[in-house]
Amino acid sequence: MDRRQQKTKAAIYEAFSRLLEKKSYNHITIQEIIDEANIGRSTFYAHFETKDNLLQDICEQIFGHVFSDVQKAEAHHDFSKENSTLADKLTHLLYHLKEQRNDILVLLSGESGDLFLQYFKTASRPLFTEYAASASPSVPEDFALNHYVSSFAEAVKWWAGGGMRISPEKVVAYYLALIK
Repeated sequence: MDRRQQKTKAAIYEAFSRLLEKKSYNHITIQEIIDEANIGRSTFYAHFETKDNLLQDICEQIFGHVFSDVQKAEAHHDFSKENSTLADKLTHLLYHLKEQRNDILVLLSGESGDLFLQYFKTASRPLFTEYAASASPSVPEDFALNHYVSSFAEAVKWWAGGGMRISPEKVVAYYLALIK
């Protein structure tokens, strides 16, 4: 993607975020996004088919690095170890969500919250696959996976609702204590 396209996408993201601060997801129109971003309709549609695609793309931008197979050391935290544990991966994820705090809080509020959590669950499933495979033999693996993913998503929602004041390490410790 060239620099011009990156700037256009950033303008659309920012416009969408500002609108979400003012009104609910279902009441935001593509025309309002276009007006707020100061772009043309064809420009919007060159990047996104629908408003849902825009939200999905924003979620993928937020989650993309965290769910990547290759982790790099970062300024605020380093989870680049080759054999990181589930706790390391979840803590890393929470640090990224905290860094994106304003966007996450807006996305979790109102009607966009359910869509955001759905994308979040889909993106985070691979983190829990191995863990679910080692669950009790009396519990189907897909049931365990669904439970781990859903309960972690709810933990993130709880944490965000509290202003993300608790450290990521502590939230992960609470979560892991409950699922063991």
